Amino acid sequence: MGQKRLNKSTSFGVILFFVLCTVSDALGSGFAVYTQGASSLGQGASTIAHLDDPSAIFFNPALINKLEGTQIELGTTLLFPSRKFTSDATGKTFKAESDVLYPSTLFITHKFNDKISAGLGIFNPFGLSNKWGNDWEGRYITTNAKMTTYNINPVVSYQITPHIAFAAGLDILLLDATLENRLNLSPFGLPDAGQKFKGDTTGVGYNFGILIDPHKNISIGASYRSKIKVTIDGNASFDLPAGTPPPISGLFPNTTGSADLTLPQQAHVGIYYKGFDPFTIEVGLRWEGWSSYDQLRINFDQPIAGSFAAITPKDWKDTYSVLFGARYQLNDTIALLAGYLYSGNPVPDHTFEPSIPDANTHLFTLGTDIKYKNLKLDFSYGYQKLQNRKKNNSIDDNPFDGVINPLTSANGVYKSNIHMFGVSLTYKF
Repeated sequence: MGQKRLNKSTSFGVILFFVLCTVSDALGSGFAVYTQGASSLGQGASTIAHLDDPSAIFFNPALINKLEGTQIELGTTLLFPSRKFTSDATGKTFKAESDVLYPSTLFITHKFNDKISAGLGIFNPFGLSNKWGNDWEGRYITTNAKMTTYNINPVVSYQITPHIAFAAGLDILLLDATLENRLNLSPFGLPDAGQKFKGDTTGVGYNFGILIDPHKNISIGASYRSKIKVTIDGNASFDLPAGTPPPISGLFPNTTGSADLTLPQQAHVGIYYKGFDPFTIEVGLRWEGWSSYDQLRINFDQPIAGSFAAITPKDWKDTYSVLFGARYQLNDTIALLAGYLYSGNPVPDHTFEPSIPDANTHLFTLGTDIKYKNLKLDFSYGYQKLQNRKKNNSIDDNPFDGVINPLTSANGVYKSNIHMFGVSLTYKF
């Protein structure tokens, strides 16, 4: 009986690595990241139909036809996430360890002539960093999870008519991730063991964008990024307590494993209005296709606690976000920015767990653009408040038995927020 319980519990621990393939959910749902430019952040990421710097490669590459000459943009966003959990079982409050994250970007654009422009972007489209520590209530679900992705994104844009531009490009994705959690060996009369999984992969997708200027004061933009299917290959390792008997330690060989994961498709549409010059506004809508994440199958090259494979349901759903941004050109040098975003989340209650404590979110932003000769310097601040989220399901040290263990389920209330400080520097040759 103890081995059967341990078999399922251990398999779930390894599964979590793949489930997590999530720096924080900054501006996005699930584990998407949208901090790809300080000017855009200052406008609530509502820059699908207008943007005057090379980060347009990410938001809508058709916009790069409006950029003159050769331009290079470097940027980063400092993220200060805060996550707290209050237990239903004990009333205790646990706080995730503080960590400063800094997703960064490089964008280059070049205008060949009035018809053709090209660009290259390197940015972090997905990510996660959550450290809950080894002693909290949900330690058998997760203790530390980190994922970093890089997207290398070459694009070409063509001005079809004076009022219509179209762009397309490739998404070359690199992914690296680590998961750690504790393993419950109490059925064998032993203290907790440590479990770690590291994996990486590459994948390829595509993106395109269109920009239409139907009126001198109105622009309409739309962009799309395809889903990317990847196979994550990794290694599982175990830190067993001293004196673990060979029959038990033999259940936990260091081994390799793999799983297929589909990163979601994403679509944006925005309408920009500049008829109130020097005051301009844009409203936008974002859709993310998280319903592709319905379940996860893990294959092990050696059996862990007797199992070569494990399947866990996810049942995530598609999400929508509403974006609003405003810009006021104070003078020839300085512009003031403000924005707001509301986003739903894809995680249903029955599969919600602390590895990805996502919730519906509100984002409030401010910023400024400063131009001097061939330089443009952008600063922004954002406060992202996730609505309180309640976990009340059977995901615990053994989520497969359908019985809630209140001391290991981490059921309770999760509270999260993120402070963001963005900076970007653009140089025009």
